[in-house]
Amino acid sequence: MSDLKARGFAHWGRSSLSAGLSAIALLIATAVPASAQSADDRPNIVLILVDDAALMDFGAYGGEARTPNIDALTARGAMFRRHYSSPLCSPSRAMLLTGMDNHQTGIATIPEVLPKEHVGKPGYTMHLEPGILTLADRLSAAGYRTLMSGKWHLGSGAGDLPNAHGFDHSLALDASGADNWSDKSYMPYYQKAPWYEDGKPADMPDSFYSSTLIVDRMMDYLDAGNQDEPFFAYVAFQAIHIPVQAPPELTAGYDGVYDAGWNALRQARWEKAKSIGLIPQDAPLAAMPAEMRAWSDLSADDQALYAARMQVNAAMMEAMDVEIGRLVEHLKQTGKYDNTIFVVTSDNGPEPSRGDDDIRLTIWMKMHGYHIGLEGIGEEGSWGFIGPEWAIAAASPNNMFKFLGSEGGLRVPMIMAGPGIPEGEKLDTRTLVMDIAPTLLQYAGVDDPDGAIMGRSLEPVISGATDAVYHPGDAVGFEVSGNSAILKGPWKITRNQKPHGDGKWRLYNIEQDPGETADLSGAEPDVFADMLAEYQAYSKRVGVLEVPEGYDSLKEITRNTLARQFKAYWMQLFVLLAVTLGLLWVTVRLLLRLLRR
Repeated sequence: MSDLKARGFAHWGRSSLSAGLSAIALLIATAVPASAQSADDRPNIVLILVDDAALMDFGAYGGEARTPNIDALTARGAMFRRHYSSPLCSPSRAMLLTGMDNHQTGIATIPEVLPKEHVGKPGYTMHLEPGILTLADRLSAAGYRTLMSGKWHLGSGAGDLPNAHGFDHSLALDASGADNWSDKSYMPYYQKAPWYEDGKPADMPDSFYSSTLIVDRMMDYLDAGNQDEPFFAYVAFQAIHIPVQAPPELTAGYDGVYDAGWNALRQARWEKAKSIGLIPQDAPLAAMPAEMRAWSDLSADDQALYAARMQVNAAMMEAMDVEIGRLVEHLKQTGKYDNTIFVVTSDNGPEPSRGDDDIRLTIWMKMHGYHIGLEGIGEEGSWGFIGPEWAIAAASPNNMFKFLGSEGGLRVPMIMAGPGIPEGEKLDTRTLVMDIAPTLLQYAGVDDPDGAIMGRSLEPVISGATDAVYHPGDAVGFEVSGNSAILKGPWKITRNQKPHGDGKWRLYNIEQDPGETADLSGAEPDVFADMLAEYQAYSKRVGVLEVPEGYDSLKEITRNTLARQFKAYWMQLFVLLAVTLGLLWVTVRLLLRLLRR
């Protein structure tokens, strides 16, 4: 029993599992050949995805949260210090599980911010398109058991859930997030929390804590299958996505840590990053954007509230780490640990959204039993968030945060540990989210006969056979909803859309200036032109559609949310309108009668 369970947190009981592979996995198995490597020798794989963790959020990277289990895995293996993901969750997950660019998978962005001009276009269908194979597809065909628990968010229609994409068993949240204490939605875009087990609506417990639930279910799946077969376990936590929620005793463990405010944290992480070698000693820190609030301008009460919000954020990370520790211990007890490769990474940088600046969201929260106050913060009914200032501080020494092509949105932690991975490595070569799939496939001895995978195996770097898989002349690109970046050698161009950007391209020497403080587009016109040409080539190659003029992701969320609300409640709205018109007609008739007397 875990420490969290001992403190009284709900445990979802074990339930019986259905056996056998789905029909689609059987079909794929005939099409994707595996190597001749013996199943007895092949490593198990545990792929752990953290939601919205900044580069320095793990303890091993210098963060304040206590993450001893992640840190132990880091010490046992390789720590990647220049790892890049996409700036948004679903595209990153698609790239992680396929080794392909997000536009090639069908998940160029997320449905919540999709402009109507892009709806249904190739690469923008918002589900894994026909012929796209996941890690689970490929590993299942090679004789692996394939298991998933946690956030999915890769398509909501028939055939879009994990059971249709190679996973033998899955407990999957088909949404951008959900409440962590109970089975309910966390934002107006969703009418409910869409949890599914093996493709069918899941029978959820009355109460739970999401990180515990996700690990419990994964251990159920691990115990139920053929123990002679290697397994692939994809564990996708909700931590530390909105709503930020955590056990209160863990939150209390960070009393005072964030009382000095976001400017102090940003400075402290920058100094720490230099001391542990994440950035050069002379790397500058960008100024806080003008639209960000100064900590000193907040009232004492607001400072206490915002400090507590960051405490919950750290506690949610720690609570997740406790559950990772339980999973590791389970694998040790069952004799699987020594032959298991672990990957722990984040889908993108920290989340800047607020819950206290939109009256519509405030009304929705009141209607759904949420509050954003200090009392009971992080507990059931608390709608936690950290906001843009804490997000930019958490992203330090990098600039900005999730959604954007800036370093704070793209540069995230990534560790690998297990057989074949030397202990204590610190790797400063550039790596991408797309590289994880081909790396794991190589360790599993599984080929890519169709040549669809764009990412590059990191095994040569890990083993020391080469210093880099991306060389100075190799350009790599990212684009999600107009937020874009190209990296090539020491150079990076990036542009960010509203509400936090202006849509203009800027050039940085990212090796000397990871904080993106000095735009060199004027000083280096030839480099700038070359990088723009590289972006055009990337855009054409993967099928990027440019966002409409004036695109603003917040406005798109509002539009798409209203459309979904209308679709869900049009009958109730029609009845309400009919009743209102009827009452108005009766009132007018009565008034006319009175006037005639």
